[in-house]
Amino acid sequence: QVELVESGGGSAQAGGSLRLACAASGYGYNYMAWFRQPPGKEREGVAAINSVTSKTLYADSVKGRFTISRDNAKNTLYLQMSSLKVEDTSMYFCAADVILGQRVSLPRPDEFRSWGQGTQVTVSS
Repeated sequence: QVELVESGGGSAQAGGSLRLACAASGYGYNYMAWFRQPPGKEREGVAAINSVTSKTLYADSVKGRFTISRDNAKNTLYLQMSSLKVEDTSMYFCAADVILGQRVSLPRPDEFRSWGQGTQVTVSS
């Protein structure tokens, strides 16, 4: 498994921006992803990236506003969040694992075995 540590959460005004980071120690994965889980709701996929092909996938709710990227030299995953909305308020988690096949839609949470502890993002109007 991979150890993952998120950072960069916090508060922002609607329309503002935040950048999340997820530092990974260890290898043995080809997909990294960001998920979020609002209180009382199920965890949902936000964005994912294939570290071999660099292909990215996004939830419809964040397309055009969020950008997932990876710095291979630093072994760090990022999520640049812009044009934030109140409904983006959630705990955000990064995840990593080996997932077979070329995905055309976001992997499910149960496909990932390695998870970070989460970082809170709060967007106010």
